[in-house]
Amino acid sequence: MSSRVLVTGGSGFIAGHIILQLIEQGHLVRATVRSLEREEGVRRTLSEAGLFAPQNLQFVAADLTADRGWAEAVQDVDYVLHVASPLHTENVKDENDVIRPAREGTLRVLRAARDAGVRRVVLTSAFHSVGFGHPHTHGPFTEDDWSVIDGPGVDAYGKSKILAERAAWDFITREGGGTELTTILPVAVMGPVLGQDVSGANHIVQRSLNGEMPGYPNMYVPIVDVRDVAAAHVAAMSTPAAAGQRILVSTGQPAMAMRHIGEVLKANFGEAAKKVPSRRIPDFIVRLTARFKPEFRPVAADLGFVKQVSNDRLTRILGLSPRSPEQAIVDSARSLINKSLV
Repeated sequence: MSSRVLVTGGSGFIAGHIILQLIEQGHLVRATVRSLEREEGVRRTLSEAGLFAPQNLQFVAADLTADRGWAEAVQDVDYVLHVASPLHTENVKDENDVIRPAREGTLRVLRAARDAGVRRVVLTSAFHSVGFGHPHTHGPFTEDDWSVIDGPGVDAYGKSKILAERAAWDFITREGGGTELTTILPVAVMGPVLGQDVSGANHIVQRSLNGEMPGYPNMYVPIVDVRDVAAAHVAAMSTPAAAGQRILVSTGQPAMAMRHIGEVLKANFGEAAKKVPSRRIPDFIVRLTARFKPEFRPVAADLGFVKQVSNDRLTRILGLSPRSPEQAIVDSARSLINKSLV
């Protein structure tokens, strides 16, 4: 049966793939953008990606930092997929510039959803809420884990994800009324780029192909395909057993060495991958650089740490079988090349 679904942050990478899947499945979608001036560009991007029924998509203006627009956005909606997250850079002067809008924006959406009688909110959190700041002796990560907020390698973006998700669970427990909550926690997201914006871990692929990556640090990245992240949101929306659950979205395989990303690119793209590096950056150089450049500190903190991330709830509760990391890398690269973004 079709439902009316609100997707926040409709111009985003993950949100775009969610919208495509929702409409393909026959749902009516309302998407938020910060300004309706962005609607035309988002529609064009989604149409180029194969938007099935454009008449089933509408846009409303709403910003995470203000109350205006949210009551209208959630009106007559069955489900809310809260994907929007404040823009951030690798290095911010005041971490509260990232943390405050993430936390307050999440609560703003939850209040509006509760007041409108929305059945369930699916919140996009991140592996940043689970797998950072821990000692390297930590075993496989599950949804029972929470990142150590003041631990090594936890940056402003990581803190914003931790605090926003915790605030969401606290709100649902104390003030949620009949509205249910599910949180989706993807690891590093790669896959087909929409439009001209490059988001998430696709930057690793882009910088590798562009020759902007001088070499690969001794770092391991758990990777998941954006289409599987989108499918997890859609499934979590209406799967009864997903209510009240945190759900990690990963392949279940050990994190991939960054150098292997380069190897996959070289093996699949020939001349287009001629700038992909082969050398490894020594650990001491990464650690030294991190002393002067804060954006390198998360990398330095996890050098050599091969994280294992459970996908038990993804497969058992949502019934999903994710693509391989290699496919996510290849499809990311192909889309970047086809769109002349490298």
